[in-house]
Amino acid sequence: MCSIFGMFGLQPDDDIPALRRQALELSQKQRHRGPDWSGVYDDAGAILVHERLAIVDPAGGSQPLRSAEGDLVLAVNGEIYNHRELKSELGEGYAFQTGSDCEVINALYRQSDPDGDGPAAFLERLNGIFAFALWDAARGRVLVARDPIGVVPLYWGHDRAGRLCVASEMKALAPICADVAQFPPGHYYDSATRALVRYYRQPWRDYAAVEGMEVSPRELREAFEAAVHRQLMSDVPYGVLLSGGLDSSLVAAVAARYARRRVEDDDRSEAWWPRLHSFAIGLEGSPDLAAAEIAAEAIGTVHHGFTYTFQEGLDALPEVIRHIETYDVTTIRASTPMYLLARRIKAMGVKMVLSGEGSDEVFGGYLYFHKAPDAREFHEELIRKLDALNNYDCLRANKSMMAWGVEPRVPFLDREFLDVAMRMDAAHKMVRKGDPGHQRMEKGILRHAFEGYLPESILWRQKEQFSDGVGYGWIDGLKAHAEAQVSDRELAAADRRFPVNPPQTKEAYYYRMLFEQCYPGAACAETVPGGKSIACSSPAAIAWDASFAAMADPSGRAVAGVHAQAVAAG
Repeated sequence: MCSIFGMFGLQPDDDIPALRRQALELSQKQRHRGPDWSGVYDDAGAILVHERLAIVDPAGGSQPLRSAEGDLVLAVNGEIYNHRELKSELGEGYAFQTGSDCEVINALYRQSDPDGDGPAAFLERLNGIFAFALWDAARGRVLVARDPIGVVPLYWGHDRAGRLCVASEMKALAPICADVAQFPPGHYYDSATRALVRYYRQPWRDYAAVEGMEVSPRELREAFEAAVHRQLMSDVPYGVLLSGGLDSSLVAAVAARYARRRVEDDDRSEAWWPRLHSFAIGLEGSPDLAAAEIAAEAIGTVHHGFTYTFQEGLDALPEVIRHIETYDVTTIRASTPMYLLARRIKAMGVKMVLSGEGSDEVFGGYLYFHKAPDAREFHEELIRKLDALNNYDCLRANKSMMAWGVEPRVPFLDREFLDVAMRMDAAHKMVRKGDPGHQRMEKGILRHAFEGYLPESILWRQKEQFSDGVGYGWIDGLKAHAEAQVSDRELAAADRRFPVNPPQTKEAYYYRMLFEQCYPGAACAETVPGGKSIACSSPAAIAWDASFAAMADPSGRAVAGVHAQAVAAG
């Protein structure tokens, strides 16, 4: 994973050397994402800059990637997990110039119908996480696209001269684009039609398409095993994040089963780094550190549990907010320990990790899902949560880790796994109070599918948010610090200082001040939807239980009554 910067729509009277220098300077603001190499391309119509984090084909996969004829120029931030299958299907129709997994995008574009629905057709074939800009110099055409869920960040806007600019992070565009905005997941933009098009439309988004459908525990397990196996694609040392919760423990347990063989040659040879390393972080005595030790011992990973102090976390907050580009309370709370952990992982020489994000959105793991009245509403809320992931958990995982050049991958959001897990009727995901079987707790169907993989204490561990699990003193300390930094008068006037998404608490106000120092202006503020990711603040959740409307604290502990009831039921 890397960073990209692109500038398109250059005019004959533009000073290309000056614009090239500007593009390089702006791209440098993202170099933490790609510290291994920099590449740049320019012509009379476009400039592309790429900062590379070398994971696949480290010796030969430098970008921008160019076709043999030189007319296709591609800058990609991402990984294409099914690139070998796609290359095999393409046969000899394209002359590949590198071993990069991402070059298959150029090949698919070349094969597509340039005047038909070519982009949508070939983008549907990609299983991966990506954000890219492809410049077709012969046609003067740019194609910009982002992966279906938005695991990889992408922003776009226009400079003062009206040129289209795209970048992996907002910090590269904010200085020149007054209209900077997030590029939507599952979409592409084609300059030939000037249209922004949604290409990712799955039948399972509609509850009517999944009602009554079943997926066996075996099929679910095998689909997830295949997803983890695919995502072990790497030519550099990798590891797993292991909080000791269900999701990260399942990722680690499955990865451990494949870690000794090399995925790149269909498991025929021994892996270059056969011992799987796992990583956890928390305050001294945190629940996650204790649970991670148990999980790691059972799985057999080489485990590294790190502690941080409250002061270390507090000191990091300004840099965390600069990197993650949000003022959302939950995201900042969870991003800070993840940011500190990424630095430790980088120091150990690991460049890629697998993580457990996405499971709660696929299986209804948040505690307020206990209140869902029926399967239809449960399913529809899952869709809303998946659509919002790019603003919250995906943003946190990607930007917190990439701040130190560590690439996170998320098997629960693998395209093929999603198609299996989401075609299941949500009735099978709902909690049934008093059920002695697998539906007595959230994500019961998932837990049941992996019986025997993990110790019972981990497999049936109660849900906690990451920011809670690292130690309850972390959140309590943050609230106390914000109380001392923000006066009652300031909070009362929050809507005048911050007319876009005015903060509702002192903690939110404090984070907003830090955000504004890095990203002033309404456009930057508007890239954060609502400014709060309180799980139970969604309209559906409030309809399920009106008491959720009054909650201003996004901690899992604040979901009134549900946490205690869930623990008792388990």
